[in-house]
Amino acid sequence: MSLQPVKFYQTGTFTVGNRLLAPEERSVQANMQRTSSLNSGHRACQGCGEALGARYAIDAAMNATNRQLIAANATGCLEVFSTPYPETSWQIPWIHSLFGNAAAVATGIAAAIKVKKQKGQGGDVRVVAQGGDGGTTDIGFGCLSGMFERNDDVLYICYDNGGYMNTGVQRSSATPPAARTATTMPLGPEPGNVFDQGKFVPAIAMAHEIPYVATATVADLRDLEYKVTKAMGIRGARYIHILVPCPLGWGTASHDTIRMARLAKETGIFPVFEAEYGEVKSVLAIRRPLPVEEYLRPQKRYAHLFGKSPAVATIARIQALADKNIRKYRLQARQGEH
Repeated sequence: MSLQPVKFYQTGTFTVGNRLLAPEERSVQANMQRTSSLNSGHRACQGCGEALGARYAIDAAMNATNRQLIAANATGCLEVFSTPYPETSWQIPWIHSLFGNAAAVATGIAAAIKVKKQKGQGGDVRVVAQGGDGGTTDIGFGCLSGMFERNDDVLYICYDNGGYMNTGVQRSSATPPAARTATTMPLGPEPGNVFDQGKFVPAIAMAHEIPYVATATVADLRDLEYKVTKAMGIRGARYIHILVPCPLGWGTASHDTIRMARLAKETGIFPVFEAEYGEVKSVLAIRRPLPVEEYLRPQKRYAHLFGKSPAVATIARIQALADKNIRKYRLQARQGEH
């Protein structure tokens, strides 16, 4: 499968336009035979980006592995809203781990599958680990680095909503600068989350020189499905970091989830790329970079930047970070590119 942009028009109907295409050109979500791995009945908030990201990613992984997939899931929003005891919305073999050891649990599952295969007792079952940014960039970071260092045959997917949303919107190491959370209040001379802290785990994963690292957003389904499909065709440690806007924590309208994810990409706030063995191989280019204010203003977590006295200097610092991403990852499309 290769990523090929498909243009089509949809005129004021609720039909899924992908189904007008040839079967081989349709997305996984447009296929009536999709697994709906994260099924209806879960308790995510309206407009939850993580619920969208998880369904898109796991459906694509199931499709790529002929439905031979096991998932290990860290504690967090995704686990809580999808498996309120004794119910579950998962339609796949799914194992709940602790907050910080999803990567280690997935490694153990992969090792057990390898042994069973050697004994002729099992098929080619693949393993996915998944968690939010809290369980990935913070609490589970040591186990994740170990998985990378050993090059275990696991795809780890991080659903990044920029905070510990399930426990009351506290700051994580993925919370962006100047953002308001319950632990980074809009008070003092530099309100919101401080600058020059946190970590960008895709870059750290690249430093481990594992076979595959990618970023994606829920705003571009085809790009996300392509990257998950490609990752499942590779052996060894793989990492995909998906931006999943959170209406609750970001203070955005529930119908703006896709819009916010698209703006994060189009401003350069969130670079979308893929890398192999530590080297960037391709990017989702930006045709005309948008000012970061278009991304910040709809979010209540940045409302303190746009009061009676707008925080011009702070907005400029955020713009500088976005511009740096555009330069660093060469995100600006050259003339003639799309």
